[in-house]
Amino acid sequence: MKLIVAITGASGVNLGLKFLEKLPHHIDTYVVFTKSAKLALKLENNTSVKEIKRDNITIFKESQIGASIASGSFGADAMIILPCSMNTLAKCAVGIADNLITRAFSVMLKEKRTVILSPREMPYSTIALENMHKLSTMNVTIAPPILGYYSQQESLKDMEKFIIGKLFDLLKIENNLYKRWE
Repeated sequence: MKLIVAITGASGVNLGLKFLEKLPHHIDTYVVFTKSAKLALKLENNTSVKEIKRDNITIFKESQIGASIASGSFGADAMIILPCSMNTLAKCAVGIADNLITRAFSVMLKEKRTVILSPREMPYSTIALENMHKLSTMNVTIAPPILGYYSQQESLKDMEKFIIGKLFDLLKIENNLYKRWE
């Protein structure tokens, strides 16, 4: 599987990092951070992109508009934007492809491939809800990081595992990250 992971500057960048940590090593992963995401990494986690080192991960700059993932011929299977800022959500909804994330998104959309956006905001404005509705009608999955209370989460780590497990389910990535409903 070829998976594009975009991490934008919404609060909760840590969830994007945890998602990358939990990904199975056999998945070829192509990651793009926005400048705002890099700033949030520093402010929220006191870390940087340079500390992400795994054999199956390739990291691009958002300015690399000519990168492989910006082409339909690259053949990515799926894309997730986690967390997805309202700025990126809006650009996706109206077709603005001014950086590598929004360009890769537009390619995935035209190729009719799996795309998941995980907006991290509360409450949602009417504009954000309209943008999510519009994207949903284009077969984009809108999957905000919402807790499932039936799984008896007791810590932030448990909550993150639950959310990541649900996202993996949407991407058809086998996992046992959370207790399933019985």
